[in-house]
Amino acid sequence: MNDIKLIIFDFDGTLGDTRRTIVATMQMTIAEMVLPERSEAECASTIGLPLAGCFQALFPNLKPEQVQRCAETYRRIFCENVQTIKPQAFPHVVETLSALKQQGFTLTIASSRSHASLVELTRELGLANNISYLIGADDVEKAKPNAEPVLNTLAAMKFEASEALVVGDMAVDIQMGVNAGAKTCGVTWGNGSREELQQAGADVIIDRIEELTGLLSFAPQT
Repeated sequence: MNDIKLIIFDFDGTLGDTRRTIVATMQMTIAEMVLPERSEAECASTIGLPLAGCFQALFPNLKPEQVQRCAETYRRIFCENVQTIKPQAFPHVVETLSALKQQGFTLTIASSRSHASLVELTRELGLANNISYLIGADDVEKAKPNAEPVLNTLAAMKFEASEALVVGDMAVDIQMGVNAGAKTCGVTWGNGSREELQQAGADVIIDRIEELTGLLSFAPQT
């Protein structure tokens, strides 16, 4: 980890505690679309996928036009739910990002949610001032676990893959980093299990975000 200068964070389940909002919106969308019910665990297992991919995973037999309608319905309901089921930053996220930035690391986010939603949520959660670059699902052609979000971030911020650490709570985050040739760090406070993160090939797994400051404290300063 001594060469790390760039940290690419996932958002949902890593920085932002959005599970309740996402699951409630997913289940309300399913009800409005008159689809078979899905449990909280089933809905949460799709977090990290692009929105269309969530519904394709939950309902493999849906036609493309049905998937599109599900996504549109979800976006409408989410905009309503986010006012009442407000996402929060996980404990110590804001302070840790600030500390990492002060240490000289460049901090970015690569998420499967839309760019506009990402901008809004990072501002509302008090993260925006520490983040240098955002990439959402609508900013790429190939989403996680494809390497494109990381590769685009590297190109935009002018870093090499060997200088990047991808931090996320789901297997697709780790796989994205591995596919790009970056180092990877799994986190256990989100929606994925330690076993899933290990199987995906995480270089390190942490239980508290504050562990990052110690893990990377001897990295070269930019």
